[in-house]
Formats: sequence, structure tokens, C-alpha cells
Amino acid sequence: MATIDIRRQHSLTKEEARNRAEVLARGMEDKLGLHWRWDGDLIRFEAPGGAAKGTKGLVRVEASAVQVEIDLPLLLRAMKGTIESKVNEKLEAVLGKA
Repeated sequence: MATIDIRRQHSLTKEEARNRAEVLARGMEDKLGLHWRWDGDLIRFEAPGGAAKGTKGLVRVEASAVQVEIDLPLLLRAMKGTIESKVNEKLEAVLGKA
């Protein structure tokens, strides 16, 4: 079960939502050292090192929503609220207001 599970509605085409999800993934790759890949309509990611070491999850792109599931390692669970807030901010920035 995911430590963080966020679902955000959008009014974009699915292709545009996929493009924006990839922009988000690329930003997290640069900032946190996440490794990610597309698997159908899912972006699967993990952090093998750095500040987010041990974090893994997925971004599911649907026709009218994007869902982010993140499994935090034990050491980062104390920061769950802060991380969840940042993910919501990033989703709003790439998808627009909920």
C-alpha cells in the first residue's frame, strides 16, 4: 500500500496529460535523482540514492485524472505531510487547479 496516494482530476487530453506527467518526472529526476520509465500509461519511478533514497512509486495517467502513488522508506515517513504538500503543488503546476 502506498504511503502517499493523490488523485487529481484534469481537463486535458490524455496525450497532453502524459506529456505534462513526463515533465514532472524529468524535474524529479533532475532534483531528486529519481530513475523513471513509461510502462503503458504508468510512469514507474524509484530513487536508488540521494535524499529520496528508497522511495518508489508510480504516476498513473488516465483520460480525466492523474494518480500519484508513493512508497516512502521508513526514514522519510516522518516527512510525509511535507512531501505530500510538495507533490500537490507540483501537480497543480503541471495540470492546473483541481
